[in-house]
Amino acid sequence: MGELTHFNDEGRARMVDVSAKEITLRTATAAGTVLLNPETFDLVEAGKMKKGDVLAVAQVAGIMAAKKNAELIPMCHPIVLTGVDIAFRLDRERHAVDITATVKCKGETGVEMEALTAVSVAALTVYDMCKAVQKDIVIDNIRLLSKTGGKSGDYFRNQ
Repeated sequence: MGELTHFNDEGRARMVDVSAKEITLRTATAAGTVLLNPETFDLVEAGKMKKGDVLAVAQVAGIMAAKKNAELIPMCHPIVLTGVDIAFRLDRERHAVDITATVKCKGETGVEMEALTAVSVAALTVYDMCKAVQKDIVIDNIRLLSKTGGKSGDYFRNQ
């Protein structure tokens, strides 16, 4: 572990200067899970939630969140994203919505936070659209799965 880079010489918060870093292709993939009860899961799977198609709305919300990440997380750089993809896997046995987000850019800094934010907001959107029928929804295990590009090298989470 190196020194913390988000503090200036006076110990105050700062946004790290990345202007000297090389522009490279950066990717990051994050994942998380929304746990539902069987009845709510059935409504999501059938597309019969009163607020509309839960997964379609969560997909758009996650993409929008990745694009707005720098407005939400104070020390994140505004990044021109070249791609955002969100995938949902419905697991009937666990009554779970598994969410994966992959984000790409060509830039001086990585897109890990954008991928994590996309998953988080997609999960919160599932929660929001289902909360009228279930109060004990659980959002679980939001994590970075991988990142590529940049000086610090590639990272792949051991499952």
